[in-house]
Order: sequence, then structure tokens, then C-alpha cells
Amino acid sequence: QQVVVSWLARCASMGKLSGTRALSETGPPQAKFFPANEGSMLLPGTYKGKVAFITGGGTGLGKGMTTTLSALGAECVIASRKLDVLKKTAEEITAQTGNKVHAVQCDVRDPKSIEAAVDQLVEVAGLPDVVINNAAGNFISPSEKLSANAWRTITDIVLNGTAFVTLELGKRLILAEKGAAFLAITTIYAETGSGFVVPSAAAKSGVETLCTSLAAEWGRYGLRFNVIQPGPIRTKGAFSRLDPTGMFEKAMIGRIPVGRLGTPGEIANLAAYLCSDYASWVSGAIIRMDGGEYVSMAGEFNDLRRVTKEQWAMMETMIRGTKGS
Repeated sequence: QQVVVSWLARCASMGKLSGTRALSETGPPQAKFFPANEGSMLLPGTYKGKVAFITGGGTGLGKGMTTTLSALGAECVIASRKLDVLKKTAEEITAQTGNKVHAVQCDVRDPKSIEAAVDQLVEVAGLPDVVINNAAGNFISPSEKLSANAWRTITDIVLNGTAFVTLELGKRLILAEKGAAFLAITTIYAETGSGFVVPSAAAKSGVETLCTSLAAEWGRYGLRFNVIQPGPIRTKGAFSRLDPTGMFEKAMIGRIPVGRLGTPGEIANLAAYLCSDYASWVSGAIIRMDGGEYVSMAGEFNDLRRVTKEQWAMMETMIRGTKGS
């Protein structure tokens, strides 16, 4: 009977049984119950007098987090390799929020570049109260096609870059006896691993271990460390490398229980909370924010949600008619 149930669920998901259509064709109706609210959930002025340093702050999730922190009063310093993109973002957010955003060029793969960027950060704004390690790189590829250079390209940015930034700033903060909140952005597959993005999976898993280890070791210095694992969020940079044809987006939405992708503003709200004084007792946490995608994929029988009432009636009749164990 388990085989029958599995077969019927598979047919239902493909729209082969009468009265059914593939979920991706109709769009999940439950999404109407879970609208995205990207307005700031924290009080105005929550970050007044605070300095935030955000790597990868010029685009995507980094830009979203910078916008929210700046709107809440923070003086933000954003860093990445592309200074022209950074300057444009800094000017845009400064005009929008009225709070100064600084652009600092930095290649997180290079400790010397990080040292120079932190020197500039200290010069223009001072040591940070918030450090967000958001710089990332990723692409899809069969693992047997990966070269050593391809592996290094991802792990140098994601794992080594996060470690180099954290160590450079952590040492300076400890020396200055200044507390701070560190946040890293990883992914839901950092926990389980995933084929076809193996360098990213390995590197992100290392980032999470780095953060939980330092949460234990550096709390005595006034430093907190937390992690956000986002699910699928449409940003130009990520989707251009991970879903270049757009063929996987409908499948992703189909397996997310709330029926939609996440938004940068939603991640920004969680980041703003975790780095704020409201979360001063939160350290060493890894928080999954994915609309339920992880648990949806984890359950062996979760695809049965695609089975219609008529198909359930058919299966129940078949199950009742089964004799023996």
C-alpha cells in the first residue's frame, strides 16, 4: 500500500490523475495568508549612535539589511570589491534614510585588503557595533566538473572571507574592550549539504561552526554571534547563477508551505533584531527563515499534500481492501 500511496502522490504532483493540475500551473493559494511585510518592525532610532559594517552590502540581501539598519539610525559602512556599485548604493540609501552610508572597497579573500578596509572603517565611523558577514559566491555545477580553482573561488569568499573579516575585527574589538554583534548569512543546506553546490555547502557549514564556536569563546569579550539561514529569495545576483533559465523557481515555490519566495526586507528585519540590544541574550543561534521549505522537503510523506480528496477516497478504499500485514 505504501507503493500505491507513493505512486498516487507522484501522479497527483504531475497532474496525471483526473481533476488535478500541477501545483506550479495554478500557484499556491495559501500565499494570500502570508503576505510579505517589509516595513521595519523595530522602533525608529533603535540603532541611533551605532555603527554597522556589512560585507556584500552593495546588492541583494546586503543592500536590504543596510537599508533597514540605516533607516533605524545606524551609520553604515558597506564593503565589497566593486566600488562603483557600492558608491551608488551608499548614495541611494543615504538619500532615502538621511543617515550617512560609507562605501569601502574590500576583497574578503585578501587579509591585507580587509586590514585596509577596516582601517578606513575606523577612520570614517569608528569600530562597529554590528558586523554582518554577507559576502558570498555560488554557482551550480556537477561536482565531477569542479576544478581546484572553482573550489577555491567559493571557499575563499564564503569561509575564508568570513573568517578573515571576523578575526580582523574581533581582535580590534577585544583590544578596545568594545562589545559587538556579529551576524553571518548562510543557507538552509549548510545543515544537510546539497549536491551541485558542494563548495558553497561545505563553506557555509564551516561559517556556521565558526560562529557557534566564537559565540562560546568570545562572549567573555562582549561579542555575540548568530546566523540566519535564508531559504529561496529572488535577488538578481543569486538567481542569475543558481537558476539562470528560471525553470526551478516554480518548483521551489511549490515545495514552500507558505506558497511564496522570501524577500530581502524580511531577512533584513530578522537581521536588525538579532543585531540589536533587544537580542542581547541571543548568541550562538542558527535561525532558519525559509517559509517552511526545509521541513517540507524533510518529511518522507509530505508530497501527499498534493493528493486530492477524491484520490484520498480511492486510496482509503484500496487500503481497507488490503488483507494481512
